[in-house]
Amino acid sequence: MIARSVASPVGSLTLHEEAGRITRLSWGGAEAGRSPLLDAAERQLEAYFAGELRRFALPMAPPASAFQHLVFEAMLSIPYGETRSYGAVAAALDASAQAVGRACGANPVPILIPCHRIVGATGLGGYSGRGGVETKRALLRLEGAAGLLI
Repeated sequence: MIARSVASPVGSLTLHEEAGRITRLSWGGAEAGRSPLLDAAERQLEAYFAGELRRFALPMAPPASAFQHLVFEAMLSIPYGETRSYGAVAAALDASAQAVGRACGANPVPILIPCHRIVGATGLGGYSGRGGVETKRALLRLEGAAGLLI
């Protein structure tokens, strides 16, 4: 495994690479690993936070269950600047909103797999990254999403 920490408006982020794929993004750390993939991931994160990138193009292999991978695919299908409710994603997957919420909370690659774009029916819902809902709010603001909720 190789890891690299990068500065961002939502705190220091650490990218983890295994076998040529991003497997995790976590908050904190001071890693300085080097690889072409981590270089590309850092550039894409910088472009995202500068408002210049709307979709990440990185090979990812987050460890997860089959159901979690279905939820991750649903997250990836939500366009930049838009949101979907836990209930809407659940209905599309024939699952419960709670199961979708648990999959969002277990997302090992937040931001890159945009779990922040899934919101509650009457509010933002939760966020598993450092800073919780405030970080989710910052990411949605950056994307211009859900103006009335943030």
